[in-house]
Amino acid sequence: MIRKITLSALTALGLVAGGAAYAAGAAGHVDDYDFSFEGPFGTFDQMQLQRGLQVYTEICSACHGLQYVPFRTLGDSGGPDLPDDQVRAYAEFYEVFDPVIDDFRPATPTDHFPKSGLENAPDLSLMAKARAGFHGPYGLGINQLFKGMGGAEYIASLLSSYNGSEREEAGVVLYGNDTYAGGYLAMGPPLWGDDVEYEDGTQATVEQQAQDVAAFLMWTAEPKQNARKEAGFIAVLFLTIFSVLLYLTNKRIWAPLKGKGTTPAE
Repeated sequence: MIRKITLSALTALGLVAGGAAYAAGAAGHVDDYDFSFEGPFGTFDQMQLQRGLQVYTEICSACHGLQYVPFRTLGDSGGPDLPDDQVRAYAEFYEVFDPVIDDFRPATPTDHFPKSGLENAPDLSLMAKARAGFHGPYGLGINQLFKGMGGAEYIASLLSSYNGSEREEAGVVLYGNDTYAGGYLAMGPPLWGDDVEYEDGTQATVEQQAQDVAAFLMWTAEPKQNARKEAGFIAVLFLTIFSVLLYLTNKRIWAPLKGKGTTPAE
């Protein structure tokens, strides 16, 4: 019985490892960028998130949406942290359908970003989260855990890895990309360098824009990441102190009885 269970377990592990190897081999090259929010004590870079918001607004929003992100979160601490007046002004750039008036109206901070403008353009709200475990056994995110590589690295690499090659399939032009699985995708290169003009003077290279918008998309997928890290750190610290106190208490309670065993009769 034990032998059968062991063989079954080894077979299952072999299948998982095989699937992981296939997943890793199917994907292209992904660069390990050094993002500020990585690691147990990492936090989002406010200026990078604001630059990423600019890249999304001026380039990505033409096709892609962020339907799960409320405008008001742009003013949250730990995120882009925009002033209230800027959040309201930004929201008013968009229109949302209001069933109460049965018509479109300017968006308010309580509304969400619009959905994707094209049917074949995926919504980006959870893109970085979905790609968090792009290597290793499905759902485990081994590279994210040990190397700090996750969805942000994949997105940044994808946007900056167009190699200039093209091919046509079924009347659709596909563009060569060294990161995308299969090597070709239908989305053309969205970044060419200097596509936006950063207010903080940062040079808008393709790689810089790719990293900025990838960081912003990571924040849209994990807006409470900093709070979760702080809560986790406090919990670990509390449990450590509690364990030490419990150990010392146990020693104190049993100290009078320790070593008082009975001696054998002569």
